[in-house]
Amino acid sequence: MGLALKDTQHHCYGDYLTWPDDMRYELIDGSAYAMSPAPDLAHQDVAGEIYRQAANILTGKPCRAFIAPVDVRLPKQNEADESIDTVVQPDVLVVCDSNKLDRRGVRGAPDWIVEVLSPSTAGHDQIRKRNLYERHGVKEYWLIHPVDRVLTVYRLIGDEYGKPELYELNGETQVGVLPDIVIRWDELVTRLPVDY
Repeated sequence: MGLALKDTQHHCYGDYLTWPDDMRYELIDGSAYAMSPAPDLAHQDVAGEIYRQAANILTGKPCRAFIAPVDVRLPKQNEADESIDTVVQPDVLVVCDSNKLDRRGVRGAPDWIVEVLSPSTAGHDQIRKRNLYERHGVKEYWLIHPVDRVLTVYRLIGDEYGKPELYELNGETQVGVLPDIVIRWDELVTRLPVDY
């Protein structure tokens, strides 16, 4: 993810829409974070496989799966889009409320978010985005650790994430808030580089 922009200005989605397309950013509480260069192939393979499995299972159902880059705007209350100061691009997400979908992406918390960790984003995803997703009511948040072949799952209990659950990337894992979705790991893991 990199560091916040060097300026001290508070940014919002209106600013974000004017930035060049060749530079991707996420906004968290008004601070802009430069997205790292294109993720490596293993990262994309993991995200793509999770998206493919989820999208196939959801065919013909009201919930929809998406893969980055998709803007997810997280308003604090009912502010206009241009005033929203938090816009993220999770690796994979599922939204079950069609009222949250518009031509710009998603407005409001997805039901399920998956982030695939890489060295440049691990701290950002595990700390800053975990806190953000909890605060905005994302029901289930998965962190995939491809190097360690570990999945960390956070599920919302009331207004807070409960104790994280840890799983090895083998066999299959069911999405708690979307029981139709079961992610199968074995074939995917065999494709990951040994030194990843």
